[in-house]
Amino acid sequence: MGRALLAALLPVAVAALFAPPAAAAGAGLHYVALGDSYASGTGTRSYYPESGNCLRSPFAYPVLWAQAHPGTTFVFDACSGATTEDLVAGQLGHLSAGTDLVTVSIGGNDAGFGQVMTTCQVGGPAACDRAITVAQNYLSIQLPRRLDAAYGAIRDRASSADVVVLGYPQLFETGPCNNTIDAGHRSRLDAVADQLDAVTADRAAAAGFTFADTRSAFTEHRVCAPDEWINGPAWPVRESYHPDREGHARALLPVLQAVTDRVAS
Repeated sequence: MGRALLAALLPVAVAALFAPPAAAAGAGLHYVALGDSYASGTGTRSYYPESGNCLRSPFAYPVLWAQAHPGTTFVFDACSGATTEDLVAGQLGHLSAGTDLVTVSIGGNDAGFGQVMTTCQVGGPAACDRAITVAQNYLSIQLPRRLDAAYGAIRDRASSADVVVLGYPQLFETGPCNNTIDAGHRSRLDAVADQLDAVTADRAAAAGFTFADTRSAFTEHRVCAPDEWINGPAWPVRESYHPDREGHARALLPVLQAVTDRVAS
């Protein structure tokens, strides 16, 4: 993390200035939140009407972080369903040399992880195995270059920003559970999340970005836990297998806060 974020966090500032989805005017830290549904807040069941299908939530961790840092000028450009190509094409317009902080969660949709979950939920063990294998191959072969392109585009536009790449949590506990996905396949899906995070961390480091690992923050609060912070199968289906309000407030937000606290201490 660099001096820009440290300088912006230290002054005592006025009330938080943030507006979905456009930037608010004001002095202080300029923060832009990018990414997919894990950044937009899909799973919290409450969304800004003007965000449409992007499903940006007032309970998403980027909004909570901005609210906790008065004086922040906040731009919320994350969008549910976004791939790395969507991010490059549609989410970078508010980045500039004056941007201090960027957060991003991206890559899961490139690997088709949502479809993998659907297949494993309703398609049976053999179909689940095939879908997982396809995703693993994609993560190994194709995702690294896609992340490189996305991270490079972020750096080109936000040359001085501190960029924090938040990883994805494992989704499941593997004990007894009323779920159509058996324990063995839940373990395999958690391993896919581990692989996704490993690739993401590697490419984030290569770009000079900070990787924030979210997995331990959800321990004992994943799907099939007594106190879940990630939705299991849900209605509407879009809410399924995404962090809920507790997941954003008690897991994702503290992970991001810990990164920024290290800079301001």
